[in-house]
Amino acid sequence: MADNMVNLPSGYGGLTRFSQEYETRFKLKPAHIIGFVVLIVAFRIALGIFLK
Repeated sequence: MADNMVNLPSGYGGLTRFSQEYETRFKLKPAHIIGFVVLIVAFRIALGIFLK
């Protein structure tokens, strides 16, 4: 055994596990998010052009 063992309370010493599978109504892929952001930017630019 190692002489330099560290004793931590159980709340700090363990690993936290999260379920990799979760249920949600919307299954979004990263490509959908990028496309949505591009549409928002294009809409904002179009507003600046047409409302001058």
